[in-house]
Amino acid sequence: MSTKIPPWEKVLWKNQPYPDNYIPEGALESSLRKNPNFKPYTYWPLVHLSIAITQHLATIFIFLSVFVRLKDRSLDPRVLISVSLGCFFVGYFVWEVLQYTQRSGGGSKHGSKRNERVKTLKSSILIFLALMSLSPVLRTLSAATSSDSIWALSACLFLLNILLADYGSSSSVAQVRPERLTSVLSMNAAISSSVVLASRLSSDLAVFALIQFSVQSFTLFPMLRRRLQVPMQALLTFALSISSLILAAPLSSTIAFLFLLVLLAITFLAPAVLVWAQKYKNEIRGPWDVAVPKVN
Repeated sequence: MSTKIPPWEKVLWKNQPYPDNYIPEGALESSLRKNPNFKPYTYWPLVHLSIAITQHLATIFIFLSVFVRLKDRSLDPRVLISVSLGCFFVGYFVWEVLQYTQRSGGGSKHGSKRNERVKTLKSSILIFLALMSLSPVLRTLSAATSSDSIWALSACLFLLNILLADYGSSSSVAQVRPERLTSVLSMNAAISSSVVLASRLSSDLAVFALIQFSVQSFTLFPMLRRRLQVPMQALLTFALSISSLILAAPLSSTIAFLFLLVLLAITFLAPAVLVWAQKYKNEIRGPWDVAVPKVN
């Protein structure tokens, strides 16, 4: 009388009448999983995520257009200082409105808010005075360096700024999110590029105006931009893109046209390509993968 062989089980604690390297027929095929963690993208949410890159590129292009006008003396530095101060107060007003609307139900103390405003005012005054005192030094910082080297160094620094910039967003003004190392490096690269470009200007007032505009564009503006909601993000993207093209068109229509193509490609074409490329995603998981513990 033949003894019935029990079915194979995938356990180690039980003695089984099978060799150690035994694999039952169809075991691998039944355990294969294709794209287990795949989450399909949709077009318009990707467009919303890409507008942060568009805003950043438009800001850099506006800054470069302002620098060119300061260099050829077609823009009065006093006008740029006035516009920068006006933008600063408008941005601070928008920040306070967002802070008030998002903290209205939080029960925050008025004393802490007053202390934050005083610290912000002191920091702004210190930065303003520091830029004024350092402007003569910054103007002669690279006097012995050729302009070609300055342009190449500035381009590399701006490229580093674009690659390391933080394109994320925060859900509220009250949410305190620590700055990542890449964000700090990106900001330092932008400010350093602004400093080397400012050394090509002819007057201390122009240097001060450009550095002040740089601090607002690459330090303060990203903090405000990340906390705007979707409708305001779309409106801000449109305003920045139009402003950059208007400033660049009188300088070079070819460059303005190329920049328009870049903005359209990043905002609308790149998300479409990513959605189209999803059908080629093919990630296969099986029992040969390293076990990943799931912790609640």
